[in-house]
Amino acid sequence: MKAVVYRRHGGPEVLALADRDVPDPGPGEVRVRVVVSAVNPTDWKQRAGRGAAAGTEVPESVPNQDGAGVVDAVGPGVTGFAPGDRVWLVLAATHGPATGTAQEYTVLPAAQLVHLPGTAGFDEGAGFGVPGLTAHRALTVAEDGPARLSPGALDGRTVLVSGGAGAVGNATIQLARWAGATVIATVSSDEKATLARAAGAQHVLRYPDPELAARVRDVAPDGVDLVAEVAAGVNAGLHTQVLRPRGTVAAYGDDRGTGTVSLDFRANVWLNARYQFLVLYTVGAGKLRAGAEDITAAMADGALRLGEDRGVPVHRFPLAETAAAHTASEKGATGKVLIDVTAAE
Repeated sequence: MKAVVYRRHGGPEVLALADRDVPDPGPGEVRVRVVVSAVNPTDWKQRAGRGAAAGTEVPESVPNQDGAGVVDAVGPGVTGFAPGDRVWLVLAATHGPATGTAQEYTVLPAAQLVHLPGTAGFDEGAGFGVPGLTAHRALTVAEDGPARLSPGALDGRTVLVSGGAGAVGNATIQLARWAGATVIATVSSDEKATLARAAGAQHVLRYPDPELAARVRDVAPDGVDLVAEVAAGVNAGLHTQVLRPRGTVAAYGDDRGTGTVSLDFRANVWLNARYQFLVLYTVGAGKLRAGAEDITAAMADGALRLGEDRGVPVHRFPLAETAAAHTASEKGATGKVLIDVTAAE
């Protein structure tokens, strides 16, 4: 089978197309024929080494956490999946260096597979893995908010989505609207404002803007219930100006920041503000499973979709051009970078 591999940390140039043996599923495992793989920032950061020196050798590794495809074979003891089932994958590359989705077949524990509803395509299955799970976690961490998402779960709530045209921002908007929230999104350009509105945001505001806090308050006079934050350090001052008492900031990124977040203690303590930092790798299996179930329900309802008409332009690459796909993501391509691995049929 064809697979994209790297054997040392570095830039996209370390990725190479290789021939590997088709793996066999063991007990509790499932072999999936990957139809679509997706690229997220976490994928190229892992390839680059997350601070490790470029050129550091690693076991032969296949990149990309997200993907969707068709069950090809099941190992002993597997129930709930059968050959021919359409599935999407949860954090595929965490199972081992050779289990990423940039290859024609991957073998994973059954627990890392989720049935893909018939109303959703392989693009959605691949495209909303990491972004959708991150968005779900952000929307379910408030002290007095819901632990699960469904229609009506966020009725009466106002959510501020920082970076509303990003992959996580888009998924947060779509999921929040599905659950009944009022959504305010911030963006950096008119083009991105169009995308945030297409995703469903009722209110879209531009930054930088010295009056941004006042504009948020115009929409939410009592303050917002939740901020889904991609730029925690840069926007820390904004949070205390727009949060309602006992409001929550769900921080998953520090874009344009320094890696250190400074908080005004007095302003936050009087708000009883909650900060929830989040990353999927340590969130726990239960939270991942709950998120996967709710995301699948949203897909089934048609509430979570890719495409420019839903605020997510798609950029496609063939498997042999995975390095170019990583480059596109690293350079900040707006929308979703997808890799066509095998034919859908």
